[in-house]
Amino acid sequence: MSEKEIRPQTMAAGGPGNGSSGNQLSSWQQFIELMQRLKVREFLQKYTMIIALFAVIIAFGIMSDWKILSNEEITNLIGENAYVFVLATGMLLCILTGGNIDLSVGSVVCFTGGIGCIMMTAGANMWLAVAVMLVTGLAIGVFQGFWIAKIRVPAFIATLAGMYAFRGIASAILGGHRGSADFSDFLQVFGVTKTSYIPDFMKNLLPNVEAAMINKESIWMHFLPGTNANGLKTFNVTCMCIGIVVALVFIVLKVRKILVQKKMNISQSIPAQVITTVLISLLVLWVCFDMSYYRGFPMVLVWVALVLGIYAYITNKTAIGRHLYAVGGNEKATALSGVKTRNVYWFAYANIGLLAGLAGILAAGYSKGIDPANAGDGYEMDAIAACFIGGASAYGGTGKVSGMIIGAILMGIINKGMMLINVEANYQRVVKGLVLLIAVLFDVLSKRQKR
Repeated sequence: MSEKEIRPQTMAAGGPGNGSSGNQLSSWQQFIELMQRLKVREFLQKYTMIIALFAVIIAFGIMSDWKILSNEEITNLIGENAYVFVLATGMLLCILTGGNIDLSVGSVVCFTGGIGCIMMTAGANMWLAVAVMLVTGLAIGVFQGFWIAKIRVPAFIATLAGMYAFRGIASAILGGHRGSADFSDFLQVFGVTKTSYIPDFMKNLLPNVEAAMINKESIWMHFLPGTNANGLKTFNVTCMCIGIVVALVFIVLKVRKILVQKKMNISQSIPAQVITTVLISLLVLWVCFDMSYYRGFPMVLVWVALVLGIYAYITNKTAIGRHLYAVGGNEKATALSGVKTRNVYWFAYANIGLLAGLAGILAAGYSKGIDPANAGDGYEMDAIAACFIGGASAYGGTGKVSGMIIGAILMGIINKGMMLINVEANYQRVVKGLVLLIAVLFDVLSKRQKR
């Protein structure tokens, strides 16, 4: 049979010339056009880690019988990973300058925490010890920034030297023994104990709320997966009020951002932004709601929120923040525009030193002391992973504090989830390594696609 005879038969049987196939093709084209109008691809690329975060939470929730979402475990998760948020914020500034990192922060945490323990054990005032820890961290950051910014020693080498040096100094000043920070006033402000929470001052203003919320027949009990409802005896009204205020502020800021983008004719996907705003607001409300049934709003979360808020403002609203992105994007062009790029490097490393001092305070509060053998061990890797998972580019110039927060939460959920389902420690490291590799691979492929 000739080709001309075959073609009509094929078309009659439903080939390319068939009307139904044309309708199917037209429907597919309409679907593609709809996806393009809704900017689904851009949404998936921009919010990949948020989607992954919810997927990981659901997966570990199922495997742990939802214990990972219990009020106690969520509160523990915050205390255990407070250092990650603080150090990752400082690490983000370094990464923005061109993919540079600081390998010494774990040792600086041990060193500054050890100094504080020695001072408080000797009877020094708690706030004096805290001030000395912060100033020590800042001085270390300025010192290392000098070598990197002025002498132009590669950041990897300078901070690697610091990692060895400050670990050794910490062990020397502590005499190889654990330093104690088990002091009630210190733990109340920086620790994770029964007293380390914001007092429930709203309880007296709204006396009927607690009674309504701890009613065992209340519908609210269905929103507490993994928590034993029979053990609930109190409800922290202040914690819930904080959650409501934070969610409202976040919504107002997002709406304002959308309106500004619309006024400036900036391309945006409003449905995508609305969805993410609603999801994040609900997550904030639910976390505060869950913690309200435990002990309330932990003090350590206040310090973390303060750091995140300050540095989100610095990176988004200040000249030095724009300089950090500019140096990472094109250092030579930034220098030609009149920016002293070396001072930008110095600023980044001074800041991470200061935040390492704060992380040393929080680490001493969480562990009630500092052990030079393991305090701060691997902290730098968790901070680096949180930044890259949160969307920071390995090449520099790209990354946000908001993305880093998602990365830090994801790392914390993975750590806590694997502990709850009894994954061996060695395999936990394998999983964390694979997650980091996938995140960096995603960044590399995205850069290649843009080129």
